Amino acid sequence: MSLVKFNRKPWGSLITSDFFDDDDFFNNRLWSKKLDEPALNIKETDDAFEVELAAPGFAKKDFDVTIDNGCLNISAENSKSKEEKEDDYTRKEFSYSSFKKRLQLPDSVKEDTVKAHYKDGILSFNLIKKEENKLKKPKKVAIS
Repeated sequence: MSLVKFNRKPWGSLITSDFFDDDDFFNNRLWSKKLDEPALNIKETDDAFEVELAAPGFAKKDFDVTIDNGCLNISAENSKSKEEKEDDYTRKEFSYSSFKKRLQLPDSVKEDTVKAHYKDGILSFNLIKKEENKLKKPKKVAIS
């Protein structure tokens, strides 16, 4: 009997990133382009993954972020309304915006150490890698 490494990526070689975005793959890449989806950047360093999500116009209280079954779930909802009453008319303005994003986290991420920060319209996450998955610098071997 031989052991085969399990690959969690459901689409094999079609997905080159460690992060699999179910919503993005099915909704945006194959059938339609969602215009209300926030832009997403993922950068890998030696010790962590840095994720940035562009979400201007929201406040910290508008976000709901959870980690469930190895997925980072990000949702936000925002509504504003304004009403002006004059002698012979009433003017009402309102706006509503929302989004949901779900990212499958790599096995190498410590889920209990995920940190989030929101500033200037950018929601940032720092996803620290487990010790055994950190990229190690090459070690020089002395030749005798």
